[in-house]
Amino acid sequence: MKISQKIEQAAKEDRIWWSFEYFPPRTAQGLQNLLDRIERMRALGPEFIDITWNAGGRTSELTSELVKTCQKLIGIETCMHLTCTAMPRVKVDIALREAKEHGCRNILALRGDPPVGKEWEPVDTGFRYGVDLVRYIRAQYGDYFDVSVAGYPQTHRLPPEEAAREMGYLKEKVDAGANFIFTQMFYDVDMFIDWVKAARAAGITVPIVPGIMPIQTWNGFQKATSLAKITVPQSFLDALEPHKNNDEKVREIGTKLVADMCRRILAADIGIRGLHFYTMNLEKGCRLLLEELNLVPRIEVIKPLPWRQSLTPNRRTENIRPIFWANRTRSYLSRTENWDEYPNGRFGDSRSPAYGELDGYGVWIKQTKEDALRLWDTPTSIDDIRRLFAQFCQGKLEALPWSDGAPSSETSVIAPQLAKLNELGFLTINSQPAVDGARSDDRIHGWGPANGYVYQKAYLEFFVSPELLDMLIPHIERDINITYYVINNRGDLRTNTHSDGPNAVTWGVFPGKEIIQPTIVEAISFMAWKDEAYELGRLWAKFYEPGSATRQLIDGIMDTYYLVNVVHNDYKRPDAIFEPFFKAGAEYAAKYGSAPQLPTMNGANGHANGHAIGHAN
Repeated sequence: MKISQKIEQAAKEDRIWWSFEYFPPRTAQGLQNLLDRIERMRALGPEFIDITWNAGGRTSELTSELVKTCQKLIGIETCMHLTCTAMPRVKVDIALREAKEHGCRNILALRGDPPVGKEWEPVDTGFRYGVDLVRYIRAQYGDYFDVSVAGYPQTHRLPPEEAAREMGYLKEKVDAGANFIFTQMFYDVDMFIDWVKAARAAGITVPIVPGIMPIQTWNGFQKATSLAKITVPQSFLDALEPHKNNDEKVREIGTKLVADMCRRILAADIGIRGLHFYTMNLEKGCRLLLEELNLVPRIEVIKPLPWRQSLTPNRRTENIRPIFWANRTRSYLSRTENWDEYPNGRFGDSRSPAYGELDGYGVWIKQTKEDALRLWDTPTSIDDIRRLFAQFCQGKLEALPWSDGAPSSETSVIAPQLAKLNELGFLTINSQPAVDGARSDDRIHGWGPANGYVYQKAYLEFFVSPELLDMLIPHIERDINITYYVINNRGDLRTNTHSDGPNAVTWGVFPGKEIIQPTIVEAISFMAWKDEAYELGRLWAKFYEPGSATRQLIDGIMDTYYLVNVVHNDYKRPDAIFEPFFKAGAEYAAKYGSAPQLPTMNGANGHANGHAIGHAN
């Protein structure tokens, strides 16, 4: 069915409608996952969807495959983008022929952007402008296809002569046979309304469909608006910028800002009753916007979990997280934004339908250089480092590079043991105590619905010197209830567990519900976290001058120390996890007279070659 007919039908029924845009992933597995997502998102009630065509037609085969599957198997009306960029006429003919074969009745005709790093230029036998493509489609297929074109509200901010010329180009495309207009993304509603009025004054009468981009992260918002070269109202910046380091808050505020923008568009007397969402192949952004607009039934809100639930657009129903990012929630939210089959994915996993999308994320430390020097001073020995870590565990230090904030209330339960571990040379960056059936309303450990009970396995994560690790491993392996993972900065992984699956370290039992297991430990996400854990140390070192004793010390730790996580699987023995550490520390002190003082490259290599425990990835 043609989109113009759907728009007409919605107008007769006086109802608001919406549609979704997707882009072809770069891999076959990503394609399958996107198809699964499109099928799920069909339940959100889009009137139709459209599939983009990358610069130069590099994903033309995937675009055609997506259109075919959506039309024939998923059964949702699909609009296919088609560009002039690097497209000789024969390729255009193939694309149109296949679209018709697949039952597609809708084409978005675009000039298209040039390939990255190149200037736009037509190809032999190709088309120079979008209007040329519109004319060609009409000449070859008559009115078989609905043909849509792109409109650019931002042009209304050009000098009057240039704005009028741009509007003339749009009118030319409509006169050539375009049935309706999709607009570029925008956030300035006043500008959009004025542009629509100018289009009507210019004699453009076909439907105009506003392009809506959800705001999901500050970095993503900045990059998208920069690439699209659009203006952003100061009110948006005033609301979002104070929270730019808190992606969770940015998404919460952004959803409300964009929803309000949509309400203003629909309420304006400009004849618009439809919204076209640029999904970026992500599901929950559109869901949250539609819910905020009361356009779809609200989904059931997941009950509180032991970690703070996120308002991010793609995490509304998330109920499992790895423990490794327990102290760096913002980093976890941003870096795993496109993890789609958690915990089977890694950062930028090629299986993700959002693979290849701009992320803009990196590893960062919350503190400024001035804050870092105030908090952590200028340590010049391992003893100084151990004291900093111990003070953090005791609540005497408000942050470490591996923790966004002060220790959780749970840490107080095991603070003395953690402080002692750090004094012995085990530099802890994450932990949780064992819990055996605390009530869900317990002040320290409780979470979840009323009248439930929660459980935890004891967990420790730490950096440790090769020499001290050599002494720890034998003690750990004497306790059959302990599982561990050891990894170095090169990614060499060793473990004593024979299971590739996740180990649930937190779970809850509640009336009328299945057992909830919201926190896990498993190998793949630990290997992904490893990169961030070591990079945070290197970023800390960079607060100090090159060649300084402090920088050399911290870099040396990151170069030679191992990152280890340990789980004690008997949650009824809360102190058992600490026993191997105390024994190893005492053994080391008896042999060397103190805790390790400096990392040594020889020791690191000796350990890596001397132990082949479990399996290596």
